[in-house]
Order: sequence, then structure tokens, then C-alpha cells
Amino acid sequence: MRLTAILSILFASVVSLHAEPNIIIVMPDDMGYGDIGATGNPVIRTPHLDALSKAGADLTNFYVSPVCSPTRACLMTGRYNFRTRCIDTFKGRSMMDSEEVTLAEALKKADYTTGIFGKWHLGDNFPLRPQDQGFDEVLIHKGGGLAQPSEPIENERRYTDPILFRNGEKIQAKGYCTDVYFDAAIDFMKSAKESGRPFFAYIPPNAPHGPYHDVPEELLEYYQSIDLTPALNGNTTEKHKDTVARVFAMVENIDQNMGKLDRYLKESGQYENTLVFFFTDNGPNTMRYVGPFRGMKSHVHEGGIRTMCYARWPEQIKAGTKANQIAAHIDILPTVLDIAGAPEAATNQLDGKSLFPLLKGEGANWADRRLFIQAHRGNQPVEFHHFAVREQDWKLMRGSGFGLETGNETTPFELYHISEDPGETKNVAADNPEKVEALKAAYSEWLADVSATRENNYDPPEIIIGDEAELHSELSIQDWRVPTGSKGWGVGGKWYVNFASDGEEKVVVTWNEQIGARKVTLSIGDQKFESELKDGASELIYPSVAVTKGPSTVSVSVSDDEKGKAIPRFVTFE
Repeated sequence: MRLTAILSILFASVVSLHAEPNIIIVMPDDMGYGDIGATGNPVIRTPHLDALSKAGADLTNFYVSPVCSPTRACLMTGRYNFRTRCIDTFKGRSMMDSEEVTLAEALKKADYTTGIFGKWHLGDNFPLRPQDQGFDEVLIHKGGGLAQPSEPIENERRYTDPILFRNGEKIQAKGYCTDVYFDAAIDFMKSAKESGRPFFAYIPPNAPHGPYHDVPEELLEYYQSIDLTPALNGNTTEKHKDTVARVFAMVENIDQNMGKLDRYLKESGQYENTLVFFFTDNGPNTMRYVGPFRGMKSHVHEGGIRTMCYARWPEQIKAGTKANQIAAHIDILPTVLDIAGAPEAATNQLDGKSLFPLLKGEGANWADRRLFIQAHRGNQPVEFHHFAVREQDWKLMRGSGFGLETGNETTPFELYHISEDPGETKNVAADNPEKVEALKAAYSEWLADVSATRENNYDPPEIIIGDEAELHSELSIQDWRVPTGSKGWGVGGKWYVNFASDGEEKVVVTWNEQIGARKVTLSIGDQKFESELKDGASELIYPSVAVTKGPSTVSVSVSDDEKGKAIPRFVTFE
């Protein structure tokens, strides 16, 4: 019996070593490099993330985009986001083309079951939703976050007990949003284990993204009770201290959930053969502690685009491995597919490369490369506007303003010997004109290449209306396109759609609140349908509207609304 037991254990070990690993990617929203103890934050409590930083490989030069949707597109495709039509975070610029092959789609080819729990932010309607892009199990909020225009009006900006969407259906969740996502992910992992299939769980919580009014109360009380000065980056105003306390409460809650996840993996016997990646989508959402760097979210200085990146896989990655070679979000897909034994599943041209050799400590002969980062407002990228080029030792950048659509021509180029000056304290562009010109030329060549990926490369993807996959299509101002230069969410926008067939549609236009008696014109292509919104109503129903198969546009105009204060929240087709 004893020999039999020993042989069984040995056999199980051999099988485990050759089995495809489970894969988990955790990517919080707006958490920065300096928001954990492992990177030197002196006040935050993150014991589980601190342990993760030492339990596998630490990629110490890891880059993401300065804002969220571009990072998510790069992560999902292994391609620069300018190839995917996703170039910004709202106004119809954050939707990813449905022809992109996602990490979930590629892993399904390798017999993985796939799930997402949290923030997608790459399209709310068919065929752009995660369930259309390779995910078997989906629990998400819409748009860029809870408390944004694409959330259900009745959610009232809640992070606690939020209204979410499970596999396309609206549900009332119970608990704090981050807890809900991790609990659902663990349930998904349990089901995968029962089925005998490896799983891919993508857990991108919307925390610690603002607003900051709804955070875990006990943790908030703790951070409001201690001296946060060492983490405030010099801004000691009461408002800033309160905001950082609220952010840190959300971050510690993420850390607690990482501990819960690890307990499940160990108790279920899956810890050793599960690859866990942890990194963030951009820099921190306030000017706070960022280690040796400078900047925050939306900046192209290091604090806006450099994040921690930890990879733990006990069976294959030695604890304490460090790799200082530059790497980025575009590398995650090829790395995961390499590890899963399915590199051929990525059928589009990739910009990233597998980091598996680095994770195993085999980077001695790793070739230098260039990474390109650019993001700013507008319908398409502008050359040399708010960008960075990184080599192993050098970085060229121009921080001309994320919030500007055209940039500021007077903004100087900055060159840093970044391997020696990670804090970007000395601009050496004047002393190295040849290096500046070489990196500018490389950037221009890259931008021309990614911009030529497809015809009309920066047009928004079409939302398909009337397909059986989504018979109730809710268009929100998250995804409309507005005239150039429109502020905020814009006014006078239109949605680019494609009707699946000729037919009749019931159309419902909904406002946040009552706007009084108004004349309303619904435009679908060249057709105009006029109606009256009654005083005291916030919803207008068009019982039957004829639509024609093919591409079209949808827009709504309201009488006596010169300042755009009566824009609708949703236009729904059924």
C-alpha cells in the first residue's frame, strides 16, 4: 500500500508538471506603482501583494499606457492599441475592433475555459462585448466604470451592492464590487476544476478608480486615522489626504482579495500549477507616492506608464527572479500563449514577444528593443503628441498634454538616460541630438505602421443592432462620436451602427431626469422620426421604427437645447 501511494504521488506530480497551467491576470484600475509596500510605500498595508512580489518573477521595467482602454486593448491582443481602433477612453474611441483575436479567444483554442470579472471597457454592445470576444463567463460593469454614463441610472453610482451584467443580463449584486468580482472568479475556478479544464480568469476590478464616495468603511477609518504624509507627494491639503485615504482603502481591499484567492488556490490544490500575473493599467489616479519616479495617470513620464509586474507560477518560476529588461502590456498575450503551448492561436500580427525566458531567469542573451507609448484625446493620434519611446537605456518623450486633441507645438522633447536616471531629473536632449533624431525616426516609422493596419484605421467599430446575440441593444453616450473639440462627454453625437436586417424596431430614448416638455427628433441615417416628450417624463418611446439592413447612424436632437443640457443617457433598440 505504501509503495502504491508513493507511485500515485509521483505520477500525479509528473502529470501536474506537464499539465497546462491555470492562468489568472489581476489588473486593478488606476492603482499606481507606489501603492504597495513592496515598492516602498511606507503607510499602506498590502501583505499579500508584498508576498507575491517575492514569490515568483519581478519585471522591474514594465510599461503600460497612461490611461485604461489602450492598456486593455494591448493586453487582450498583444498588439499596440492603435492597431485595434481603441485609442481613447470614451466618445466612441474605446471600442476594440471585433476582428481582433483576443487572449480569451486564443486560449479557448487550447481548450481553456475563460472568464472576466470586473472592467472590460472595450465596447458595451454586440459584437464588441467580452462574451462576443472569447469569454465563457462574464461578470462586468459597462463602460469605463461604475458611476459613469453607461451604468444603469438606478445604480446611482454605487460600488457597494452594484448593478452588474452577468453574461449580458442585468443583475443586482451584493457586497463591495471588488469582493463581488473575486468571489465570482473563485466560483468560476471551482466550476473549471470540476470540469477538468484549465481556466483563464481575468480579474480587472474598477477599484481604486474614482469616484471615491463609496469605499470599504473600516479600511477608510484606518487610513483616515494615520499620518499619510509620506505618501502624499508633498500635497498635504485635507482634500488630498481624504482622497488618498479612500484610494488606499480600496487598494487594501484588493490585497485582502488576493489573499482570499491564494487561500482558495492552496486549498484546492491548484496553487503550484497556476500562473498569476499582477500589474496595473496605468499610473495612480492622484499625485501620490510613485517610488523613484515622477508623474501620475495620463502622464508619459515614468509615474504614468510604469507599473509593478509580478508573475508567480511555483512549478516553473523560481521565487525571487528579477528581470530588468524592458517589457510591456503587449507582451502578456504572447507570453501566456507560449506558456499554454498555443502560440499559433494568435493569428494576427503581434507587436509583443514572449517573456517566458525572462520569467525563468534566462534573459542573458535578450536583445534590446524599442517600446512605443502614446495616448491622448481625439479621434486619431497626432504625430509627436504625448508619446514616449523607450529603449533599455534611453527614453525620448514629449508630454504635450493627454487632455489635448492636437497637442502643444511649443512642448519640448525630453531625452533621458533612463537606466541611470529613472526619476527623469535631467533632460539630456540638447547633449544628444543624434539619439533624439534616431528615436524620433523610429517613432514616426512605428506610427505610420500601426496607422496602416486596416482601411480607415481610426474609424469607430460598428455596433450591430438586431442580431440574435443581442436583441436589446442599449446605446450610451460612452460610445457616441461627437464633433471635434467637444468638451466632457460631448453634445450632438451620433452612434455608428449596422442593422442586421430590415425590419421594425421599438426605440426608447431615456434621460437622466425629467427635462420638461420637448420636441424630440430621432434620426436613423437620413430618416427622421419626430415625437413629443411629455412634461414630467424622462422616457420617450417610438413603438415602431423601420430600419434597413446595413450601416447607418443614430442620433437624437431635442428642441430648445442650445447648450446641450438635455442630451439623452440611452437610446435602446428592441
